[in-house]
Amino acid sequence: MHTYTNDLIHETSPYLLQHAHNPVDWKPWNKETLALAKKENKLILVSIGYSSCHWCHVMEHESFEDTLVANFMNDHFINIKVDREERPDVDNVYMTAVELMTGGAGGWPLNVIALPDGRPIWGGTYFPKEDWINALQQVSTTFKETPNALVEFADKLASGIKTKDIVTPNPNKPQFEEELIVSSLATWSTYWDTQNGGIDRAPKFMMPNNYQFLLRYGYQTQDSILLNYVNTTLEKMAYGGINDHIGGGFSRYSTDKKWHIPHFEKMLYDNAQLVSLYSDAYLLTKKELYKETVYETLDYMAREMTTEEGGFYSALDADSLTPEGELEEGAYYVWTEATLKSVLKEDFDLFAAYYNINDFGKWEEDNYVLIRRDSDVDFIEEQGIELADFKEKKTQWKEVLLRFRESNKEKPRLDDKILTSWNGLMTKGYVDAYRVFNEQKFLDAALKNATFIVDRMVRKDGGLNRNYKNGKSTINGYLEDYASTIDAFIALFEVTADPTWLERAKQLTDYTFAHFQDKTNSMFFFTSDEDTDLISRNIAYIDKVIPASNSMMAKNIFTLSHYYLDKSYTQTAATMLNNMQPEIDRSPTAFSNWLDLYLNYTQPYYEIVIVGQNAKEVLTELNTQYIPNKLIAASTSKSTQEIFEGRYLKNETLIYVCVNNACKLPVRTIEEALQLIEF
Repeated sequence: MHTYTNDLIHETSPYLLQHAHNPVDWKPWNKETLALAKKENKLILVSIGYSSCHWCHVMEHESFEDTLVANFMNDHFINIKVDREERPDVDNVYMTAVELMTGGAGGWPLNVIALPDGRPIWGGTYFPKEDWINALQQVSTTFKETPNALVEFADKLASGIKTKDIVTPNPNKPQFEEELIVSSLATWSTYWDTQNGGIDRAPKFMMPNNYQFLLRYGYQTQDSILLNYVNTTLEKMAYGGINDHIGGGFSRYSTDKKWHIPHFEKMLYDNAQLVSLYSDAYLLTKKELYKETVYETLDYMAREMTTEEGGFYSALDADSLTPEGELEEGAYYVWTEATLKSVLKEDFDLFAAYYNINDFGKWEEDNYVLIRRDSDVDFIEEQGIELADFKEKKTQWKEVLLRFRESNKEKPRLDDKILTSWNGLMTKGYVDAYRVFNEQKFLDAALKNATFIVDRMVRKDGGLNRNYKNGKSTINGYLEDYASTIDAFIALFEVTADPTWLERAKQLTDYTFAHFQDKTNSMFFFTSDEDTDLISRNIAYIDKVIPASNSMMAKNIFTLSHYYLDKSYTQTAATMLNNMQPEIDRSPTAFSNWLDLYLNYTQPYYEIVIVGQNAKEVLTELNTQYIPNKLIAASTSKSTQEIFEGRYLKNETLIYVCVNNACKLPVRTIEEALQLIEF
């Protein structure tokens, strides 16, 4: 009898380690495993998920922990487990295959059967145990009896995968008209939920980049309807159960329209982008709720998601153990009325009114998910109490319930791998929070993480690695790792005036030109030219819960073209955006980051250059203004950098306001500078 070993025990990914004791002979995705499939001429079964995925856990329990199911898988397949967060390149190829096969959207767990050479022939998402066994038996039988039919299908599907994300160069000369934005918004607005915010459907994803763009466009066009919609969305998300009112931090999405019941996992990338969004929204509106949201989210980050070295963990699971020892979604976060009464005592009634321990806040069985309906000002007026007294009470509630939760409930599992791209997003979040609130600890966290990336993730050849765990960084980085890191480094330069960060951003950008660019259309492949394992190199250009790596790169290149006066950068950014013009109008929600770049071409875009010994003080003062259509360059001394050339005057601190390097006469005060900026 053949004995099997589960090779995942040697991996570092928490998701893979969760499966390391299954009776399935799981192997990691690597050259050796792929070579073994060819050698034994066995079908490959690729199962893809991530550590905080609820239905991944369900399928593991039902099928992968079952000895009979495992025996069949072991006898007929080479079984590969993939952490989609570590290997988004593998995930993308097989997700595309499933979407083409089923004609619908995919999801996780993602389960695909492929020929021994890796070309997919069958796939889907979650399968109940009986359906799973039946499917495996059918595909296995077909492979034995009519393998040629499967090879023919695999050929067609592989062609489809290769053509799905092809970007055709736009033959027209780049020309950007605001009419495209107007028509896109006309389409987009038909989907808005103006009462609860977000899109008018469930489930609801937060999509921070959508609201960054809409906030900016609403401000620049003075569109009160648009701004009201954005503020409604931000307010309702902050009030909703999707926001952890006790511990801070947001869950991944809401299962209902009112942002009440989340899918309880907390992802680093969501919280990073939401910190940036709420910081900018506070800058424009001065709403205390937005500041509170930023601070509570970053308290959560510092308490639960940050390593001693300054790296940021990836996620907290949706599921946690109940007192009975069962894994249950949301168990850590929900409350019963009895528990709240015993902990809060005489404060329970006020707490219950504020957080809706009533029919509005009830979930299932006796469990409540905290949700607000009113602003603090409206609530205290209704209750007849002072704001200062109420804020103190609220702080006490959160402290006592957080202590109770940590002492009496089993914490969700932590995905403690560190991913470069998500860390870049979080660094940017901290930078944006520092820029708006001038809180030194936010800048310290950003600098510590950026230094961590430089020390641990940047290789000697100038490239980035994807992940870090147990003292080692591994996996060649993807375009999204470069895009978000470059963005974070540019942001750091803007708030610190330290040119080292700008130089590092340019070095990483030049590396992407050398190893990722598709010269036929000026876009960038998701994978480096040094990665050769996959059947297809795709170009990621659709903005999703994280903006597309190409839209982020286009914005980075646009910004760097102004700092370095590099015509090849200028031309590349414009060409990339021009390629997207035919796509944007069809589905504006999927191109919000491109639309943000589009605004830089259709409305004034300012270079604000501050030079002189007091440049940092002027910079801090300038950052109290919401000016989304600008870049900042500050230097306290004479600099040879192109953007500072000829602008330093001894014993003076001057502010230059420029558009495409055409500058007005320098001024000395922020008030004068703001008069030169039009909206």
